Amino acid sequence: MRQADDRQAFEARLRAIGAERYHDKHPFHHLLHSGGCNATQVRAWVVNRYYYQSRIPMKDAAFLSRCEDPWLRRVWRSRIEDHDGGGEEGGGIRRWLMLAQAVGLDPAYVASAKGVLPATRFAVDAYVAFVREKPLVEAVAASLTELFAPRIHSERIAGLLEHYAFANEDALSYFRRRLSEAPKDVALGLGFVLDHADTAEKQDAAAAALTFKTDVLWAQLDALYSAYVAPGRIPPGGWNGRDGVVAAGGEESDETAKTETVS
Repeated sequence: MRQADDRQAFEARLRAIGAERYHDKHPFHHLLHSGGCNATQVRAWVVNRYYYQSRIPMKDAAFLSRCEDPWLRRVWRSRIEDHDGGGEEGGGIRRWLMLAQAVGLDPAYVASAKGVLPATRFAVDAYVAFVREKPLVEAVAASLTELFAPRIHSERIAGLLEHYAFANEDALSYFRRRLSEAPKDVALGLGFVLDHADTAEKQDAAAAALTFKTDVLWAQLDALYSAYVAPGRIPPGGWNGRDGVVAAGGEESDETAKTETVS
């Protein structure tokens, strides 16, 4: 076996993956955060991103089902609670549906996962399968895109508030909450990976897992851009821009953005 990098060098290697590959660099996010998306494009993002959000607690449950360490199970299960919430209220999934309602979508339609792009579904399901099947250190390493999430959430909050009529604190509560939730998840996940990837081979596998996760996120935005921006080719089964829209007369199609929109 090759000698493992020291802890500091290995962490720097993981962070470099995000610096190069995290989806904050994708053109769709630049378009969204700058106010360049029209209502259909914003709604398409909400519809498709919901599928990812809804599967996060499922992948965490899959992780817990294989975890034999009671301490790790206790601290990890807060991730499920963060997204699913309690029996009646709370949780990231419900907050995402508040965003869906704010952009003029029926939350029940969004929750049905109808209209999710095939590539979105494929990428997200691949992530859940990865966490279910891979060694625990690789499963945890795949979650470390959370290292890079606070910055994109902050940029998104500022950009949406500046450019879109639907944006208010209630609509954006998912992102506000993640600013405080993500750091504790990062501290746990990063510590676990740094502690347990104790050979060069395990470090290579952990780095590959994080790279895979950045690919999962990037693929979702590629699908959105292709279907709803350019060339604008919606695949069979993809959201058609009309189903689930509850804004009266579809008027928000021209009013969602405060600035010039992309056709």
